[in-house]
Amino acid sequence: MRTITYLEALNEALGEALSADSKVFLLGEDIGLYGGGFGVTKGLQEKYGSERVRETPISESAIAGAAVGAAMTGMRPIMELQFSDFITVAMDQLVNQAAKIHYMYGGKASVPMVMRTAGGSGTGAAAQHSQSLENWMTHIPGLKVIQPSNAYDAKGLLHAAIEDDNPVMFYEHKLLYKTEASVPEGKYVLPLGVADIKREGTDVTVVATGIMVEKTLRAAEELGKSGISVEVIDPRTLVPLDKETLLNSIDKTRRAVVVTEAVKNSGFSAELTAVIAESAVSRKLLHPVVRLGGEFVPMPAQQLLEKRAIPQKETIIACIKELMNESDEE
Repeated sequence: MRTITYLEALNEALGEALSADSKVFLLGEDIGLYGGGFGVTKGLQEKYGSERVRETPISESAIAGAAVGAAMTGMRPIMELQFSDFITVAMDQLVNQAAKIHYMYGGKASVPMVMRTAGGSGTGAAAQHSQSLENWMTHIPGLKVIQPSNAYDAKGLLHAAIEDDNPVMFYEHKLLYKTEASVPEGKYVLPLGVADIKREGTDVTVVATGIMVEKTLRAAEELGKSGISVEVIDPRTLVPLDKETLLNSIDKTRRAVVVTEAVKNSGFSAELTAVIAESAVSRKLLHPVVRLGGEFVPMPAQQLLEKRAIPQKETIIACIKELMNESDEE
């Protein structure tokens, strides 16, 4: 085990997949000599050539369409959209083609492709380059959706996505690229649909996704000093969702908070809350489930406003303290 960044972990996984399987290839804007919008593919074209690491025109619809077609012929394309916001241009290919072909062909055709994209705020990139749109894809039958929160998970889950015979949407957060974690050398695969308990606790369960996992862990550390024990659950894959792990945790703590960066309105936090509400665990809750998410506004470019638009460590701390006080009173 050595410590590397989230970006380096992704780069390693892509290189290992290219080396191991000739059917794997990358395609996207500026992924060759430039190394991608955030540097994830840096050095791969020099090593594997322009046939395996293909530069594309600035056309997200064409990138997605080419990936779908290649996957249907037996290739394993990994497409990159520089920003998750640009998925809007590729929705027809992803939602109406990639997600539906296996079903509509009676199982005789598969679409083993991966869409990698960077989402989230924190860079001052404003409303058209800072959205968290992963919840859109969770609504589409036929797609799998992954959102790793650290370098270790990112590498293992990317390998799982590449090996899966279904189209997989792989969401990375821009602010996580420089974060570090202990990551094994060589290939390893983490199973899809298995959540991870990032921190054990007894008083309240927080189900957090993406970058909110790191913020919640820092909040839990601080709350622990005041005697509040927080359990942190990271779903890691939104589809398929590991309901058992999060419900077992809530059954133990009897309090639940759901934290996402995506806007709360019609977001994936609502789905997580519904999973809890529709389970037998809901009858044991000491307090109704609390949701934290982004404000229902276009993402501001100004730094202070941008921070106020999404949950921060302080927001999470205040929320949990209030929940504990209210449930104790009840």
